[in-house]
Amino acid sequence: MNNILAGLEKYGLNVEDVSLFEEEQLKKTESIEKIEEEIPSETEFLLEKAVRCQSCEKVFKTKVIKSGRLRRMEPDADLRPRHQYIDTLKYGITACPYCGYAAMTGNFELLTNAQAKLIKETISSRFKSTTELEPEYYSYDQAMERYKLALFNTIVKKGKVSERAFLCLKMSWLLRGKCDELPRETQEEKSTFEKCKKEELELYEQAYDGFLMATSTEMYPMCGMEQSTVDFLIAYMAFSLEKLDVASRFVSGLLTSQGANRKMKDKALDLKGEIINLIKSKKA
Repeated sequence: MNNILAGLEKYGLNVEDVSLFEEEQLKKTESIEKIEEEIPSETEFLLEKAVRCQSCEKVFKTKVIKSGRLRRMEPDADLRPRHQYIDTLKYGITACPYCGYAAMTGNFELLTNAQAKLIKETISSRFKSTTELEPEYYSYDQAMERYKLALFNTIVKKGKVSERAFLCLKMSWLLRGKCDELPRETQEEKSTFEKCKKEELELYEQAYDGFLMATSTEMYPMCGMEQSTVDFLIAYMAFSLEKLDVASRFVSGLLTSQGANRKMKDKALDLKGEIINLIKSKKA
Protein backbone atom coordinates (compact mmCIF):
# COMPACT_ATOMS: atom_id res chain seq x y z
CA MET A 1 0.00 0.00 0.00
CA ASN A 2 2.90 2.29 0.78
CA ASN A 3 4.02 2.24 -2.88
CA ILE A 4 0.62 3.38 -4.18
CA LEU A 5 0.35 6.30 -1.75
CA ALA A 6 4.06 7.13 -1.66
CA GLY A 7 4.72 10.85 -1.68
CA LEU A 8 1.74 11.88 0.41
CA GLU A 9 3.95 12.05 3.47
CA LYS A 10 5.01 15.54 2.42
CA TYR A 11 1.49 16.67 3.26
CA GLY A 12 1.91 15.38 6.80
CA LEU A 13 -0.31 12.32 6.14
CA ASN A 14 0.35 8.89 7.72
CA VAL A 15 -0.21 6.26 5.01
CA GLU A 16 1.69 3.35 6.54
CA ASP A 17 -1.33 1.64 8.20
CA VAL A 18 -3.80 2.22 5.38
CA SER A 19 -5.17 -0.85 3.52
CA LEU A 20 -6.83 -0.51 0.11
CA PHE A 21 -9.47 -3.26 0.44
CA GLU A 22 -9.30 -4.43 4.06
CA GLU A 23 -12.54 -2.66 5.03
CA GLU A 24 -14.51 -4.20 2.16
CA GLN A 25 -13.07 -7.65 2.87
CA LEU A 26 -14.13 -7.25 6.51
CA LYS A 27 -17.65 -6.25 5.45
CA LYS A 28 -17.85 -9.30 3.16
CA THR A 29 -16.72 -11.63 5.95
CA GLU A 30 -19.24 -10.13 8.38
CA SER A 31 -21.98 -10.46 5.76
CA ILE A 32 -21.20 -14.16 5.19
CA GLU A 33 -21.18 -14.81 8.94
CA LYS A 34 -24.50 -13.02 9.29
CA ILE A 35 -26.08 -15.13 6.50
CA GLU A 36 -24.80 -18.33 8.15
CA GLU A 37 -26.25 -17.27 11.49
CA GLU A 38 -29.64 -16.48 9.94
CA ILE A 39 -30.25 -19.87 8.27
CA PRO A 40 -33.53 -20.99 9.87
CA SER A 41 -34.10 -24.43 11.30
CA GLU A 42 -36.63 -26.76 9.69
CA THR A 43 -38.94 -26.44 12.69
CA GLU A 44 -39.49 -22.75 11.91
CA PHE A 45 -41.42 -23.79 8.79
CA LEU A 46 -43.70 -26.20 10.63
CA LEU A 47 -46.79 -26.01 12.77
CA GLU A 48 -49.05 -28.63 14.32
CA LYS A 49 -52.63 -28.96 13.18
CA ALA A 50 -55.42 -30.95 14.82
CA VAL A 51 -57.01 -33.44 12.41
CA ARG A 52 -59.93 -35.83 12.81
CA CYS A 53 -59.27 -39.27 11.35
CA GLN A 54 -61.73 -40.17 8.61
CA SER A 55 -61.51 -43.83 9.58
CA CYS A 56 -61.50 -44.10 13.40
CA GLU A 57 -62.85 -40.58 14.17
CA LYS A 58 -60.10 -39.86 16.71
CA VAL A 59 -58.40 -36.45 16.75
CA PHE A 60 -54.63 -36.23 16.45
CA LYS A 61 -52.01 -33.62 15.63
CA THR A 62 -49.99 -33.62 12.44
CA LYS A 63 -47.20 -31.44 11.09
CA VAL A 64 -48.03 -29.05 8.26
CA ILE A 65 -46.01 -26.45 6.37
CA LYS A 66 -46.32 -22.74 7.07
CA SER A 67 -46.87 -21.86 3.43
CA GLY A 68 -46.35 -18.14 4.01
CA ARG A 69 -42.71 -18.71 4.95
CA LEU A 70 -41.80 -20.86 1.97
CA ARG A 71 -39.51 -19.60 -0.76
CA ARG A 72 -39.90 -21.55 -4.00
CA MET A 73 -36.81 -22.52 -5.93
CA GLU A 74 -36.47 -23.81 -9.49
CA PRO A 75 -38.04 -27.29 -9.63
CA ASP A 76 -36.19 -30.27 -11.07
CA ALA A 77 -36.68 -31.01 -14.76
CA ASP A 78 -39.35 -33.62 -13.91
CA LEU A 79 -41.28 -31.06 -11.83
CA ARG A 80 -40.01 -32.20 -8.42
CA PRO A 81 -40.62 -29.19 -6.17
CA ARG A 82 -37.74 -27.45 -4.41
CA HIS A 83 -37.91 -24.94 -1.57
CA GLN A 84 -35.22 -23.08 0.32
CA TYR A 85 -34.19 -24.59 3.68
CA ILE A 86 -36.83 -27.36 3.71
CA ASP A 87 -37.94 -30.33 1.62
CA THR A 88 -41.72 -30.02 1.76
CA LEU A 89 -42.16 -33.55 0.37
CA LYS A 90 -41.33 -34.89 3.83
CA TYR A 91 -44.60 -33.44 5.11
CA GLY A 92 -46.93 -34.60 2.34
CA ILE A 93 -48.57 -37.43 4.30
CA THR A 94 -51.19 -37.31 7.04
CA ALA A 95 -51.16 -40.47 9.16
CA CYS A 96 -53.40 -41.40 12.08
CA PRO A 97 -51.26 -42.73 14.97
CA TYR A 98 -54.24 -44.61 16.42
CA CYS A 99 -55.60 -46.75 13.57
CA GLY A 100 -52.91 -46.59 10.87
CA TYR A 101 -54.95 -44.82 8.22
CA ALA A 102 -52.64 -42.66 6.08
CA ALA A 103 -52.93 -40.78 2.81
CA MET A 104 -51.52 -37.83 0.93
CA THR A 105 -52.66 -34.80 2.88
CA GLY A 106 -54.87 -33.52 0.07
CA ASN A 107 -56.66 -36.89 -0.11
CA PHE A 108 -56.89 -37.68 3.61
CA GLU A 109 -60.54 -36.67 3.94
CA LEU A 110 -61.57 -38.36 0.67
CA LEU A 111 -62.46 -41.70 2.23
CA THR A 112 -65.69 -43.56 1.46
CA ASN A 113 -67.44 -45.80 3.98
CA ALA A 114 -66.50 -48.85 1.92
CA GLN A 115 -62.84 -47.83 1.91
CA ALA A 116 -62.88 -47.13 5.66
CA LYS A 117 -64.28 -50.64 6.21
CA LEU A 118 -61.43 -52.18 4.19
CA ILE A 119 -58.85 -50.19 6.16
CA LYS A 120 -60.35 -51.18 9.51
CA GLU A 121 -60.43 -54.86 8.57
CA THR A 122 -56.98 -55.09 6.99
CA ILE A 123 -54.91 -52.38 8.71
CA SER A 124 -56.50 -51.03 11.90
CA SER A 125 -57.28 -54.48 13.33
CA ARG A 126 -53.54 -55.29 13.27
CA PHE A 127 -52.02 -51.82 13.63
CA LYS A 128 -49.69 -51.26 16.58
CA SER A 129 -49.57 -47.64 17.60
CA THR A 130 -45.98 -46.55 18.19
CA THR A 131 -45.03 -45.20 21.60
CA GLU A 132 -42.18 -43.12 20.17
CA LEU A 133 -42.26 -39.40 20.82
CA GLU A 134 -43.18 -37.31 17.79
CA PRO A 135 -39.95 -35.75 16.45
CA GLU A 136 -39.61 -31.99 16.01
CA TYR A 137 -39.21 -32.59 12.28
CA TYR A 138 -39.08 -35.65 10.03
CA SER A 139 -35.90 -37.19 8.74
CA TYR A 140 -36.02 -38.65 5.23
CA ASP A 141 -36.28 -42.16 6.68
CA GLN A 142 -39.18 -41.18 8.96
CA ALA A 143 -40.96 -39.48 6.06
CA MET A 144 -40.40 -42.58 3.92
CA GLU A 145 -42.14 -44.75 6.52
CA ARG A 146 -45.17 -42.49 6.35
CA TYR A 147 -45.28 -42.70 2.55
CA LYS A 148 -45.03 -46.49 2.69
CA LEU A 149 -47.97 -46.58 5.09
CA ALA A 150 -49.97 -44.30 2.78
CA LEU A 151 -49.15 -46.49 -0.23
CA PHE A 152 -50.25 -49.62 1.65
CA ASN A 153 -53.50 -47.87 2.61
CA THR A 154 -54.09 -46.89 -1.01
CA ILE A 155 -53.64 -50.49 -2.15
CA VAL A 156 -55.94 -51.80 0.60
CA LYS A 157 -58.71 -49.27 -0.05
CA LYS A 158 -58.44 -49.99 -3.80
CA GLY A 159 -57.43 -46.44 -4.62
CA LYS A 160 -56.91 -45.20 -8.16
CA VAL A 161 -53.88 -46.35 -10.11
CA SER A 162 -52.85 -42.69 -10.54
CA GLU A 163 -52.85 -42.21 -6.76
CA ARG A 164 -50.56 -45.22 -6.32
CA ALA A 165 -48.32 -43.97 -9.12
CA PHE A 166 -48.12 -40.48 -7.61
CA LEU A 167 -47.16 -41.91 -4.23
CA CYS A 168 -44.39 -43.94 -5.88
CA LEU A 169 -43.19 -40.83 -7.67
CA LYS A 170 -43.14 -38.78 -4.47
CA MET A 171 -41.28 -41.57 -2.69
CA SER A 172 -38.74 -41.57 -5.52
CA TRP A 173 -38.41 -37.79 -5.22
CA LEU A 174 -38.03 -38.16 -1.46
CA LEU A 175 -35.12 -40.55 -1.95
CA ARG A 176 -33.59 -38.09 -4.41
CA GLY A 177 -33.60 -35.51 -1.65
CA LYS A 178 -32.03 -38.01 0.74
CA CYS A 179 -29.34 -38.91 -1.81
CA ASP A 180 -28.52 -35.22 -2.28
CA GLU A 181 -27.53 -35.04 1.39
CA LEU A 182 -25.61 -38.31 1.64
CA PRO A 183 -21.79 -38.09 1.92
CA ARG A 184 -19.77 -40.04 -0.64
CA GLU A 185 -16.24 -40.01 0.72
CA THR A 186 -15.66 -43.55 2.01
CA GLN A 187 -16.47 -46.82 0.25
CA GLU A 188 -19.23 -47.50 2.78
CA GLU A 189 -20.77 -44.09 2.13
CA LYS A 190 -20.60 -44.69 -1.63
CA SER A 191 -22.35 -48.05 -1.20
CA THR A 192 -25.12 -46.40 0.86
CA PHE A 193 -25.53 -43.74 -1.81
CA GLU A 194 -25.69 -46.30 -4.63
CA LYS A 195 -28.32 -48.30 -2.74
CA CYS A 196 -30.38 -45.16 -2.24
CA LYS A 197 -30.15 -44.29 -5.96
CA LYS A 198 -31.18 -47.83 -6.89
CA GLU A 199 -34.29 -47.61 -4.69
CA GLU A 200 -35.05 -44.20 -6.17
CA LEU A 201 -34.89 -45.63 -9.70
CA GLU A 202 -37.09 -48.63 -8.83
CA LEU A 203 -39.81 -46.36 -7.46
CA TYR A 204 -39.46 -44.05 -10.46
CA GLU A 205 -40.07 -46.99 -12.80
CA GLN A 206 -43.13 -48.04 -10.77
CA ALA A 207 -44.48 -44.49 -10.97
CA TYR A 208 -43.91 -44.37 -14.72
CA ASP A 209 -45.71 -47.67 -15.29
CA GLY A 210 -48.59 -46.56 -13.08
CA PHE A 211 -49.12 -43.20 -14.76
CA LEU A 212 -48.91 -44.79 -18.20
CA MET A 213 -51.59 -47.28 -17.16
CA ALA A 214 -53.76 -44.55 -15.62
CA THR A 215 -53.85 -42.51 -18.84
CA SER A 216 -55.89 -45.25 -20.51
CA THR A 217 -58.29 -45.90 -17.60
CA GLU A 218 -58.84 -42.60 -15.77
CA MET A 219 -60.21 -39.15 -16.46
CA TYR A 220 -58.41 -35.84 -15.91
CA PRO A 221 -57.51 -34.04 -13.72
CA MET A 222 -55.34 -36.79 -12.26
CA CYS A 223 -54.02 -36.35 -8.71
CA GLY A 224 -54.91 -32.68 -9.06
CA MET A 225 -52.90 -32.34 -12.29
CA GLU A 226 -54.25 -31.32 -15.68
CA GLN A 227 -53.58 -33.53 -18.70
CA SER A 228 -50.73 -31.38 -20.02
CA THR A 229 -48.87 -31.68 -16.69
CA VAL A 230 -49.36 -35.45 -16.53
CA ASP A 231 -48.33 -35.82 -20.18
CA PHE A 232 -45.14 -33.82 -19.63
CA LEU A 233 -44.38 -35.79 -16.49
CA ILE A 234 -44.74 -39.09 -18.34
CA ALA A 235 -42.69 -37.76 -21.26
CA TYR A 236 -39.83 -36.71 -18.99
CA MET A 237 -39.93 -39.93 -16.98
CA ALA A 238 -39.85 -41.92 -20.24
CA PHE A 239 -36.89 -39.84 -21.39
CA SER A 240 -35.05 -40.45 -18.10
CA LEU A 241 -35.68 -44.18 -18.43
CA GLU A 242 -34.58 -44.03 -22.10
CA LYS A 243 -37.98 -45.10 -23.42
CA LEU A 244 -37.56 -42.61 -26.23
CA ASP A 245 -40.48 -43.74 -28.40
CA VAL A 246 -42.93 -43.08 -25.55
CA ALA A 247 -41.21 -39.81 -24.64
CA SER A 248 -41.42 -38.61 -28.27
CA ARG A 249 -45.09 -39.56 -28.54
CA PHE A 250 -46.11 -37.61 -25.44
CA VAL A 251 -43.97 -34.61 -26.39
CA SER A 252 -45.57 -34.50 -29.85
CA GLY A 253 -49.00 -34.62 -28.24
CA LEU A 254 -48.13 -31.71 -25.97
CA LEU A 255 -46.78 -29.56 -28.79
CA THR A 256 -49.98 -29.97 -30.83
CA SER A 257 -52.36 -29.79 -27.85
CA GLN A 258 -54.77 -26.86 -27.69
CA GLY A 259 -55.15 -27.30 -23.94
CA ALA A 260 -51.47 -27.02 -23.01
CA ASN A 261 -50.29 -23.56 -21.96
CA ARG A 262 -47.25 -21.78 -23.39
CA LYS A 263 -45.03 -22.62 -20.43
CA MET A 264 -45.73 -26.35 -20.73
CA LYS A 265 -45.20 -26.26 -24.50
CA ASP A 266 -41.85 -24.54 -23.99
CA LYS A 267 -40.83 -27.30 -21.57
CA ALA A 268 -41.96 -29.90 -24.11
CA LEU A 269 -39.93 -28.19 -26.84
CA ASP A 270 -36.81 -28.21 -24.65
CA LEU A 271 -37.38 -31.88 -23.89
CA LYS A 272 -37.77 -32.62 -27.61
CA GLY A 273 -34.29 -31.18 -28.14
CA GLU A 274 -32.88 -33.40 -25.38
CA ILE A 275 -34.54 -36.47 -26.90
CA ILE A 276 -33.08 -35.70 -30.34
CA ASN A 277 -29.61 -35.22 -28.86
CA LEU A 278 -29.83 -38.51 -26.98
CA ILE A 279 -30.95 -40.36 -30.13
CA LYS A 280 -28.03 -38.85 -32.06
CA SER A 281 -25.54 -39.82 -29.35
CA LYS A 282 -26.78 -43.41 -29.43
CA LYS A 283 -26.30 -43.58 -33.19
CA ALA A 284 -22.81 -42.07 -33.08
